[in-house]
Amino acid sequence: MSGVVGIKSNGNISQQLFYSLSSIQHRGQDAAGIILSDGKDLNRIRGMGLVNEVFANEDLIDTKAEIGIGHVRSAPEGANKDYNVEPLVSFAKNNEFSIAHDGNLVNYYSLKRKEEDIGMAFHTHTDSELILLLITRYYEGDIVKAIRKAMEDIRGAYSCVLCMPDKIVGFRDYYGMRPLTLGWDENTTIIASENCAVEILDIDNYRDIEAGEIVVVDKDGITSYKTDKEIKAKHCIFEHVYTARPDANIEDVNAYMFRRRCGEKLYEQAPVDADLVCPVPDSGTPSAIGFAQRSGIPFAAGLVKNRYMGRTFIKSTQKEREIAVRLKLNPQKSVIEGKRIVLVDDSIVRGTTSAKLIKRIREAGAKEVHFRVTSPPFVNPCYYGVDTPHKDNLIASKLSTEEIRKQIGADTLEFLTLENLTSLTKKPKDYCLACFTGDYPIEPVEIEEI
Repeated sequence: MSGVVGIKSNGNISQQLFYSLSSIQHRGQDAAGIILSDGKDLNRIRGMGLVNEVFANEDLIDTKAEIGIGHVRSAPEGANKDYNVEPLVSFAKNNEFSIAHDGNLVNYYSLKRKEEDIGMAFHTHTDSELILLLITRYYEGDIVKAIRKAMEDIRGAYSCVLCMPDKIVGFRDYYGMRPLTLGWDENTTIIASENCAVEILDIDNYRDIEAGEIVVVDKDGITSYKTDKEIKAKHCIFEHVYTARPDANIEDVNAYMFRRRCGEKLYEQAPVDADLVCPVPDSGTPSAIGFAQRSGIPFAAGLVKNRYMGRTFIKSTQKEREIAVRLKLNPQKSVIEGKRIVLVDDSIVRGTTSAKLIKRIREAGAKEVHFRVTSPPFVNPCYYGVDTPHKDNLIASKLSTEEIRKQIGADTLEFLTLENLTSLTKKPKDYCLACFTGDYPIEPVEIEEI
């Protein structure tokens, strides 16, 4: 999972990139980087860690740069290396190119082997490098043609921002899987993963970049190049369920309202008699509010969150996730002791952290724990940019709902049905549901290697 930003502005580009990247920190916590262009050369600053750890005050001083891109990254297990930190840079045909990418290519390994067979050496383990390689290879003076030709070779999910000394370019795959937003005012144009990165710069005008669309931002303004291909949109439903910030507006769906309505639907689907509704913060909070409002059961903060911890889902290893849960969430005994609790969360992936959390809630004195999940069972891995484990490690791929209930130690367990989930989108057929159904819009031809 990653977040990308590209900005052309009359203001302080390094500072604007810092603010925008900080606002999408939830999309990547392992590394961050920016590229700054003064019109002639690209200057890169990057490092391991959070945005405010990577960039020092001296990195944010006003420069002559008017163009820049940035990236935040969460690495899959074993790939958290400094040489993988984006944006990546390439020098080709008397030009400098840089790219930041959110997504995952499903034909990365076959394309990479093909390149290695003709003597190409790679410097990272990221598919972003391959995208950049193809673009620079096909570049003959027209960046749009080069990107369009590269898009014919690559398969999978990609929302990218590319930087050259005199322009930034945003482009999105033909299914529109990962989000990408274009924002503008009289002084600044920005391309970013989510609208929060736009709004932090006091820009109110923005729209989704469409599937297959290429947007060029340069001295001539904003130019859009839409594809003449027939588009079959398959936006990631998990963006609405978990990934995006609650204030995200993606494909005309607000994440907070979506999650709150999920909670309402879940109570209608699976009502329960209880004393308190408690969220697993923060991603479970909007749904718990909806569940409480619809049911009339009081909402309570039964779990106290350590605000200095990141998102546990995107930790690299299971051990890190388990430790992070203990550091991040602590049951509040004075609230839950002797109470029948409805615990609301957005998903169950491996099931181990849910089990440990329920155990701690019981130890704090809860009389009953009814677990409600505002998404269907997660039965298939994602190959398009959400770092999920192998199918064998997905608890719902092996166990029934009742078996999961017993394993995690809940009194009752209910998942929101797929029908109820998709009913909350405006165009249900425009979403990728593969993690719930196994119906992959782009067949992952290299499953065994990803």
